[in-house]
Amino acid sequence: MTLPSSSKIIIIGGGIVGCSTAYHLAQMGQEVLLLEKAALTSGSTWHAAGLVGQLRSNANITQLLGYSISLYDRLEAETGQATGWKMNGGLRLACNKERWTEVKRQATTAHSFGLDMQLLTAREAQELWPLMDISDVVGAAYLPTDGQASPSDITQALAKGARAGGAKLVENTSVLEILTERGTIKGVRTAKGDIACEKLVLCCGQWTRELAATIGVTVPLVSVEHQYMITEAFGVPSNLPTLRDPDRLTYYKEEVGGLVMGGYEPNGIPWAVDGVPDPFDYQLLDSNFDHFEQLMELSLPRVPALENVGIKQLVNGPESFTPDGNFILGEAPEMANVFVGAGFNAFGIAAGGGAGMALAEWVAKGEPPYDLWPVDIRRFGRPHTDTDWVRTRTLEAYGKHYTMAWPSEEHDSGRPCRRSPLYDRLKSAGAVFGEKLGWERPNWYAEADEEARDIYTFERPNWHAPVGREHKAAREAAVLFDQTSFAKFILKGPDAEAALSWIAANRVDKPVGSIIYTQMLNDRGGIECDLTCVRTSIDEYYIVTGTGFATHDFDWIGRNIPDGLRAELIDVTSSNAVLSLFGPKARHILAACTRADVGNDAFPFGQAHRIGIAGCPVLALRITYVGELGWELHLPTEYAQSVYDALHDAGKEFGLRNAGYRAIETLRLEKGYRAWGSDIGPDHTPDEAGLGWAVKMKTNADFKGRSAVQQQRENGVKKMLATFTTDGDVILSGRETIYRNGERCGWLSSGGYGHTLGKSIGIGYVRHPDGVTRDHVLSADYEIEVGTERVKADVTLAPLFDPKMERIKT
Repeated sequence: MTLPSSSKIIIIGGGIVGCSTAYHLAQMGQEVLLLEKAALTSGSTWHAAGLVGQLRSNANITQLLGYSISLYDRLEAETGQATGWKMNGGLRLACNKERWTEVKRQATTAHSFGLDMQLLTAREAQELWPLMDISDVVGAAYLPTDGQASPSDITQALAKGARAGGAKLVENTSVLEILTERGTIKGVRTAKGDIACEKLVLCCGQWTRELAATIGVTVPLVSVEHQYMITEAFGVPSNLPTLRDPDRLTYYKEEVGGLVMGGYEPNGIPWAVDGVPDPFDYQLLDSNFDHFEQLMELSLPRVPALENVGIKQLVNGPESFTPDGNFILGEAPEMANVFVGAGFNAFGIAAGGGAGMALAEWVAKGEPPYDLWPVDIRRFGRPHTDTDWVRTRTLEAYGKHYTMAWPSEEHDSGRPCRRSPLYDRLKSAGAVFGEKLGWERPNWYAEADEEARDIYTFERPNWHAPVGREHKAAREAAVLFDQTSFAKFILKGPDAEAALSWIAANRVDKPVGSIIYTQMLNDRGGIECDLTCVRTSIDEYYIVTGTGFATHDFDWIGRNIPDGLRAELIDVTSSNAVLSLFGPKARHILAACTRADVGNDAFPFGQAHRIGIAGCPVLALRITYVGELGWELHLPTEYAQSVYDALHDAGKEFGLRNAGYRAIETLRLEKGYRAWGSDIGPDHTPDEAGLGWAVKMKTNADFKGRSAVQQQRENGVKKMLATFTTDGDVILSGRETIYRNGERCGWLSSGGYGHTLGKSIGIGYVRHPDGVTRDHVLSADYEIEVGTERVKADVTLAPLFDPKMERIKT
């Protein structure tokens, strides 16, 4: 094929994700050219094991994987190309009490997301999978719609479908260079000539990181050796379900009358530390029987027949893995019109159909079909620019692929990385740290007689009482949180107000010193950002958002500054420490540290003043996320220790305590405050989330998302966020199923315990396709399914604690 001189969209990489993206773009009528340096599937697709499971902890990722299955179900008939697709179901075993609890919670999550996941006895599981010994099996979960596929055949079918739709797929054509001009994508250079493009899609598997880095785009993935064994045929029935045995770290599927057995060993082996060799097409690594022996020893008691079966091959194929075990999709924040689909953590076949669909929509329409935050490339940040750090964390994630997914579990590797100036002080005070985007953040504080570490469980954890202690202090005295990890930006310039007025849903044309809580909406009215803006001068705003959203929110704001407006966005996260002082005694403590008047008349709620503490210029924000009187104190990092000491010295007589992020969570649940990424996000509008009061619809000002909000107000909502309470012995953690009058109507987006109320609290959307009103939500009986058992729940649309905000505004 003669190469064209241009194509509106160029895809680099001819594995399953690249071909799926090309297929879906062609279906949308887009001009697309796919370039593959060798032959289609020659990277890691051809040696993939081919298991196709659906259930993930996020509804939309589960939906994306479900789309893969619906696509694979019809693809052979559509294209005439065999796919090897079999919907033979999937089994997941549990071999101890805690794993059985995890499986039951996974089954509840499946029910929440509309999947038929059945709980089986050990004997029922054996009837489906007669080759296994069940002497240690407690129970199993069965998903009838899971299956398996031939990776190469599926990919060739997608390629055939893409060509039929008008896409051009060219093999044996290496991209030598990505061409840019002044930070704008222009095309690619190949040995056969340059090709211009408007948009570039990188689906190059484990080659993606190095290629993207040549244009300054960070793709945090590394290569890890992944082995599986193929046995000789020994009469294995072709309809045998796939089997996952997480307690033995292994998986199984039928192949040509034999078995494929592989797994995720705790000591994974990195590959290509100094770069992927070239060429490396249709190649495998040397089989490492010594390393695989640990998985073999775990598998033999489960499938005794393996002792007497010949081994046809031990496949050792490197694959790309990521630091959190999720794949990477989306438009690169560093460069517009450059998209990434990579890092599939050995489930690229399961994800390939859906990921290609989602990425194609992202490329063609500028946004994904629905919220894909768990796999969005913007979830990464500064630590992920260091490949050595990425590799360290990724190897931990690889080793945890089948280990227990504990509630609130933290990673241990690559720590500490980013530290507040108070890190050592807080550690000496008993802080037990968690980590987010590389930042060490105190989760809770242990006293002298308590073990200062997390002990994970599905029951009440060892930090339950210490968090209750901090929670009580916040409600009755005062607490101090180190929130230095907050992402902090400055938007400044003559047109800062005009720019922010377009991007923000709330009014920002407020006097200097005003704090504005606002969402930023997409064109569907969905909440893309949820943050605080402080007007610090007539041409400057100080913007504060969550730690994990630093890259995402900076990208969203920067991209949406209207052309021609003079406004510059600057990341100042590392410049400022943040100490948050909350509680009924907060004013007494702050007044003892500053000459500024912090009385309610002089310093009302929603205002920001510059005050002095211990020689430090402090920007004090009277705001709260815990439902108590208090201030966020933003200050240059070099003053953090002095201000911290001054506050504690003044706070001794008032019962001031250090407190951590887990107390913030229990406190905000009682107050009904929403969390972006769980309770609110791009699929949820302010009216659905009960945040319509923060949208400037009473003005005539236009802003991004306004028409969608207006249309929804005219037509009504089909889901509404509500708060549920259950008996305090019920453990809620999120994704539990909500039943309204016996009918499934949604799931919890957040869950926890309210120490003031002595109840378990969940937040989630009540959904109905014909519409939802306040009366619909409140005039019904509710149950919450927890670990497949239903418990009675009460519902409210008002905050459970201080609904009139009297404590906050006094």
